[in-house]
Amino acid sequence: MTDFLSPIFRRTALAVLIAGLLPAAPAALAQSAAAIAPVDRIAAVVNEDVILRSELERALANIRAQYADKANQLPPPEVLERQVLERLILMRLQISRAKEAGITGSDEDVERAVQGVTQQNGLSLDQLRARLAGDGMSFNEFRSNLRDEIVTQKLRQSFSQGRINVSEGEVDAALATAATGTGSQQFHLAHILVNAPDGATAEQLATAQKKIEGVKALIEKNEMSFSAAAVRYSDSPNALEGGDLGWRGQNEIPPAFATAIKQMQPGNIIGPIRGPSGFQLLQLVDTRTQSSAAGEQVTQFQARQILVRIDDKTDDATAKSKADTLAARLAGGADFIKLATESSDDTTTKRRGGDLGWLTADTYGNAYAMQIAALDDNAVSAPFKTDAGWVILQRTGSRQIAAGDDDMRSQVRETIGRRKLEEEWNRFLREMRGEAYVDVRDASGKSTAPKLDAAPPVEKKKKPATPLNEQDRPAL
Repeated sequence: MTDFLSPIFRRTALAVLIAGLLPAAPAALAQSAAAIAPVDRIAAVVNEDVILRSELERALANIRAQYADKANQLPPPEVLERQVLERLILMRLQISRAKEAGITGSDEDVERAVQGVTQQNGLSLDQLRARLAGDGMSFNEFRSNLRDEIVTQKLRQSFSQGRINVSEGEVDAALATAATGTGSQQFHLAHILVNAPDGATAEQLATAQKKIEGVKALIEKNEMSFSAAAVRYSDSPNALEGGDLGWRGQNEIPPAFATAIKQMQPGNIIGPIRGPSGFQLLQLVDTRTQSSAAGEQVTQFQARQILVRIDDKTDDATAKSKADTLAARLAGGADFIKLATESSDDTTTKRRGGDLGWLTADTYGNAYAMQIAALDDNAVSAPFKTDAGWVILQRTGSRQIAAGDDDMRSQVRETIGRRKLEEEWNRFLREMRGEAYVDVRDASGKSTAPKLDAAPPVEKKKKPATPLNEQDRPAL
């Protein structure tokens, strides 16, 4: 069974940071930030990197400011700190993995992101600088956080290459469901996850199950709302958003859940359900039906490409090396249109600066589909391999149009592909976190885990790690 998690890249510490830029009571955030004394003790060691206590305190201040008018929904301080620190650890691991893969965020990428933040919040650049300064953050630090977010998105795009395949049978089945009238229905969902470690013992699984059953009992007794319980007890990266998974069509819901959800009423909860990461509760928040009067809509994208062809004269390694060089030039600020005109091996589009025109995501196959759907407008992909060779894409726009039969198949294929990518990405993050060396420190800088001897005796056996802290367990 697949864990039903929201995309992590939308739930990173940066998302919290940006949300905290414009709190309902900005003075609260400024006051919180001002109260933080600059401390450079280590909060966690993550492989060969460190997260400083000052970074953690700043992220905590942002969260507390967002919940200034509903502070009673926040978990105990030690649990909140663990949740926020875990977000920072995941971000640091993704940045490290991206660096190993040669993935970077260019100054041009960052400038576009800054412009997006100013436009979204109705601020001028000077006003954004002033707001950041009032919140205790330098503009350079803000740009650095944006760069990290860009890099993690590019890592996700690179991860999708060759991993996701949607069969024609899956598309046919989804279209058949849509023909019954349920395909246009959408579901607003939320979840609570209680982790169990990989290879958990029977005792550890029983402890995790007992905890989530206790959480469910609190909700059923109306002692706590589902969203408040998610904030306080969920181990999911979206816990601080109340476990919100947003609106999803049926094709965006894993099959293991889809049938049950169709039978639920808003407010109903199913679970506990055992998954790879532990136990889950899933709540149907609301439902809605897309208006049929306006007809089905399909997303189209406008894009440019640079192709480095693999042929008798250019082998795969040579083509990839050239594509990496072109990507580095783009990251350094080179103009995409000019570079496509000069260097692309696609004779049809190079005369137009690589312009592909308007297309649905899978017009050129799954590899293109996953890349273009994952990009933001004006963002540039890392080089990825196709049947023709190595490609670099720039997405320049998107729009909704009335869908024809072919467009409907493309839209359904894209939706199923996004859901599959989400499942694979979350599995990848769990594996990456499980393989990492992480040493969490307390406020004094001391490790919270017992240190192992440099060369422990072979016969010495480690006790199974306690999966859940006492403060995580609801008092029943």
